Amino acid sequence: MPTALITGATAGLGAAFARRLAGDGFSLVLVARDETRLAEVADQLKLRYGVSVEVLGADLATEDGLARVESRLRDGVDLLVNNAGFGHPGSFPTVPVEDEVRMLKLHCEAVLRLTLAALPAMRERDRGAVINVASVAAFFTRGTYSASKAWVVNFSESAAAEIGHPRIRIMALCPGFVRTEFHQRAGMDAATIPGFLWLKADDVVNEAMRDLALGRTVSVPDLRYKAIVAVGRFVPRGVVAAVSGRLGRR
Repeated sequence: MPTALITGATAGLGAAFARRLAGDGFSLVLVARDETRLAEVADQLKLRYGVSVEVLGADLATEDGLARVESRLRDGVDLLVNNAGFGHPGSFPTVPVEDEVRMLKLHCEAVLRLTLAALPAMRERDRGAVINVASVAAFFTRGTYSASKAWVVNFSESAAAEIGHPRIRIMALCPGFVRTEFHQRAGMDAATIPGFLWLKADDVVNEAMRDLALGRTVSVPDLRYKAIVAVGRFVPRGVVAAVSGRLGRR
């Protein structure tokens, strides 16, 4: 039975990945900071899908948390989903530097280190995959969040090319606005975001798994967002920055 490790697994896209992969017969390793909630999610998945679920409480913005998950990955998994992340309630440069550094540690350092920790066992088994959850924001300009997600996309494409192994895949997943807890925690006003831009977490995960199977290195779920990204390449950067900066702001 294949094993998948998912970070940020208690809500949103992480929980959707857990449901999809459990339904596909994966044993799960779920990683999150809230150990109580983590245990509740694990019990629900075991009951519904009858799969093995291991829980690992860890804050990936800390050295101890990263080291714990790295150690588990060295034992081997078939699929790593680097999903943990957050958004700031404020905008640059008003966000405290400590919060900015925490974001970079979680979105960039954790993705780098966990991917590197997972790859040796995948090479030994001659198979495996890594999905790094980025965002459509990676193609636009919205402070440190966009910059960090742009790094995730570039890193994933570069790593996939340099590994050059047909049975080991690395893909960046770039969803748009998904109905999760993310926006509330980030202090965003969801009412300012047009209704047609919202996606369902389960739909995003299903499209991500399809794109991974097709060997794509970047997945942008939904035709609406594929079009937005394509058009955005031809719009002046200043205009893009002005529009993206207003979306979701209170």
